[in-house]
Amino acid sequence: MEELSPAERFAKAKSSKQPRSLQQFLDTIAFGLDDFQIEACTALAAGSGVLVAAPTGAGKTIVGEFAIHLAIETKQKVFYTTPIKALSNQKYLELVARYGPERVGLLTGDTNQNADAQIVVMTTEVLRNMIYANSNNLIALGFVVMDEVHYLADRFRGAVWEEVILHLPKDVKIVSLSATVSNAEEFGAWLDEVRGDTKVIVSEHRPVPLSQHVLFGAELMDLFEESKGSVRVNPELAQKHAQKLRQPTNRPMRGRRGYPGGPRDQGLIHKLSKPEIVEVLDEHDMLPAIFFIFSRAGCEAAVKACQNSSVRLTTTEEKQEIRRIAEEKCYNIADEDLDTLGYFEWLAALERGVAAHHAGMLPAFKEVVEELFLRKLVRVVFATETLSLGINMPARTVVLDRLDKFNGEGRVQITPGEYTQYTGRAGRRGIDTEGHSVIQWSANLDPNSVAGLASKRTYPLVSAFRPTHNMAVNLIEAFGRNRAREVLELSFAQFQADRSVVGLAKGLREKQVSVDGYAKSMTCHLGDFMSYASMRREISDIERELASNRTRAERGKDIRASKSRKEKERHMQKLKTDIKHHACHSCNEREAHARWAERYFKLKRELDSALSQIEGRTNQVARTFDKLCELLADLEYIELEGDDATVLDSGKTLARIYGERDLLISECLRHSVWKGMDAPALAAMAAALVYEARRDEEFESRMPKGNFVDYAEKTVDMWWQLESLSKKYKLPQTEPLDFAISFAFYRWASGARLDTVLDLADLLAGDFIRWSKQVIDLLDQIAQTEDKALAETAKNAVDAVKRGIVAYSYYG
Repeated sequence: MEELSPAERFAKAKSSKQPRSLQQFLDTIAFGLDDFQIEACTALAAGSGVLVAAPTGAGKTIVGEFAIHLAIETKQKVFYTTPIKALSNQKYLELVARYGPERVGLLTGDTNQNADAQIVVMTTEVLRNMIYANSNNLIALGFVVMDEVHYLADRFRGAVWEEVILHLPKDVKIVSLSATVSNAEEFGAWLDEVRGDTKVIVSEHRPVPLSQHVLFGAELMDLFEESKGSVRVNPELAQKHAQKLRQPTNRPMRGRRGYPGGPRDQGLIHKLSKPEIVEVLDEHDMLPAIFFIFSRAGCEAAVKACQNSSVRLTTTEEKQEIRRIAEEKCYNIADEDLDTLGYFEWLAALERGVAAHHAGMLPAFKEVVEELFLRKLVRVVFATETLSLGINMPARTVVLDRLDKFNGEGRVQITPGEYTQYTGRAGRRGIDTEGHSVIQWSANLDPNSVAGLASKRTYPLVSAFRPTHNMAVNLIEAFGRNRAREVLELSFAQFQADRSVVGLAKGLREKQVSVDGYAKSMTCHLGDFMSYASMRREISDIERELASNRTRAERGKDIRASKSRKEKERHMQKLKTDIKHHACHSCNEREAHARWAERYFKLKRELDSALSQIEGRTNQVARTFDKLCELLADLEYIELEGDDATVLDSGKTLARIYGERDLLISECLRHSVWKGMDAPALAAMAAALVYEARRDEEFESRMPKGNFVDYAEKTVDMWWQLESLSKKYKLPQTEPLDFAISFAFYRWASGARLDTVLDLADLLAGDFIRWSKQVIDLLDQIAQTEDKALAETAKNAVDAVKRGIVAYSYYG
C-alpha cells in the first residue's frame, strides 16, 4: 500500500462522508487519518466498542484520543489506562498540553492529581482497585481506553486487564489498543461476548515500509528481491552464504571496517565490530539506529567500544545541548552518587551520540536517552529487548545483534512475533520514506530461515489470567460467590480453553470409531481377548520395570526397592501361570488378535489423554475459584453459606493486599508474625517478599543482624504451612522466599550509602530502584493493618527506603 503524505491523508479524510463528531474531531487535528483509524473512529461514534490491532507507530492512539473527544462532547468521563507509570506520565503531559491541566487528572498509585477530572490517565491496577471499591469516580464514566491491551498476556500482571474488562459497568465503551497479534479476531470475539457490540479493526500495514538487509562483511545486501511481482530471497545473498559457509569468521581485523588487510585474508568474511557497523550505517544515511543486543553487559560493552573508537556523531553545539539536558534532568542526584551511577562515563558517551538502554539503568538516565534520541541528538542506542515494549522511540534503522537469545537455560531462536516487535521500531512516520532492519551475517545464519522469520506474523495473545486469593475475596465482597463464579467463567482464559476443547473434541469421534473397530477386530471366538491382552501388557510392563531397576536392587542399596522387586516377580509369575490357562491362549489367531490389541491400547491411551485434557480445561477457571474458596474458608477468611459466601474481617485485610504472596502477607499480619520488628528489618522482610532473582543472578545472601533471622524463620514456617494447604486443595505452589537482597535493603533503610548497598545487593542502579518501588508499595499495604504499632513501623520503613536516589526516581 502506498503511503499517503499528511496533506493527502488530510484531504482524503475531510472529503469523505463521516459522522459529525468525527468531522469535528478532524477539525481539531492537523492531519488526516488512515483507513483503519477512520473505520475505528466511525464504529466508536456509532456506539460500538473497538479493538484496534496495528503495528508500532501506526497511530492507534488517535482512536483513544477520539474517545476522549466523544466523552467531552457527551459530557461523560473518560479513563485512559496504560500498563506502566512512565507511559501514564507521558500521556498525562500530552493531554494536559491539549486540554489544559484543569480537565486532566493522573492516578498512578504514588501520584494523585485532579482525580475528579473529566479525563483521567491511570495505570490499569488503579482502575481495577476503583472497581472493587465501587468508587464514586466510576459515576458518569462513558469510555475507557486500554492502551497496550496485549499486556494481558503478561504472567504477573495480565489478569488485571481481564478483571477490568469483565467488571466495568456494561454501558462503558472500551477502546482496546493492541500490537499486531495473530489472533486479534479471537480476542475480539471474546470482547464482543463479554462487553457487547465490539468491532475488530486489524491493520498490518506499516506506516513506513521496511527494507530488510543482511550485513555480509562490510557489504550491505538486501534480504529480499522483487521479481515479476513476487518476492524471494536475494539469490546473490543465498549464493554468497553457500560459498562462505565453511569460511572462518570472527578473526581479528587488519583493515578498516572489515576489509581484508593482506593476501592471507582474501576470501574471509570478518564480522564487523559495533563501531564499524555504526560507520557503515552512517555512510549509508541509515542513522539514527537502535541495536537490539540481548544482554545488558553487551549493551554497555558496545557503548564502551564506541567510546574507544573514532565514532563521533555530534557537533559541538549538539554536545552542549546534550550536556544541558542531562544536567537539567539529573540535578537532583546527590554528588556522592554520581560516580557510583557512572554518570560521567554515561555523559561522555551521550556527547558522542551513543547510549545504552536497559532495565539496569537508572530511570532518569533512560528518560534522558529517550528524549535525546527523539530529538536526534543521540543517534545510536544499544538496547535490550525491553525497549521493544511500550516506549515511543522509533529509529530509521534497527540492527539485530543475533537471532537467538539466552532464556535462562539455553540459547533459543527469537520468534517471528519478537522479530516483528523489534523491527517495528524501524521507520519514523513523517520523517523517513522507509525503515531498515539489518542482521549481521554469520555462518549459522541461513538467509531462507531469516526470510521465514521476517515474513511470518505469528504473535498470539494468550491469556495469563488465574484467580488469586485477593481476587477471590474482592469478587465475593463485590458480587457474591455465585455471581463471581459466573463472571470468572467469562474470562478470556476460559474462552480460549473452551475453544481448545472444541479442537480436541473434533478428533475424539474419529479416535473412538477406530478404538471400537480395533476392539471388534481382536474379538476371539474362544473367550475374552481383552482380558488376555491386558495380562500380556501387564507382564511386559513389569519386565521393563524390573530390568530398569535391576542394578540398583542387586547392589542392595535400597531395601525397599529390593522388597518391591520380589513382590513384582511373584505377581509376574502368577500372571504367566494364569495366562497359560486363559481360553484365548490356545487360539490359532492369537498373535493377529494381539496386534489389534496393541493398536487398541495405544489409541485408547491417546483417547483417554484427550478426554483428560478436555476435563481439565472445562470450567477450569471457576473450579480453581472454588478451590480457593474452600481454602479461604478453611483459614476463616470467608464463611461458606451453601452456594454463597460472606467475607469475614480477616478477608477484608486480604482484599487490600495485592501481589504474588497476598495470602502469606495477610497471614503474617493476622498472626502478628512481624510484631516488634523495627523499620529497617521490616523493609528487609518486604524485599524478600517481592524479590524474584533474574535467571543470571546468583550470589550468596547475608541476613541482617539481630533477631531478623527469627522473624525470617517464622515467615518461612508460615509459607510452608500455606504451601501444604495449597497442595491439599490442588492449587498452584509458590516459590520459596529469597532473602538475597534483604541485607542490602536493611542497610539502605538504616542510612547506608548507595555504593555500599549496590555492592551488597550485586544489583545495577535500575534494578535497585525497581525493587525499591515494589518494597515501598508493599510497605504501604502493610501500613493499612489495624496493628497501629506495625502500621507506624511500616510508614517509617517507607520513609527510610524512599530517600536519595530512590525518592528522586519514585517521584521523577
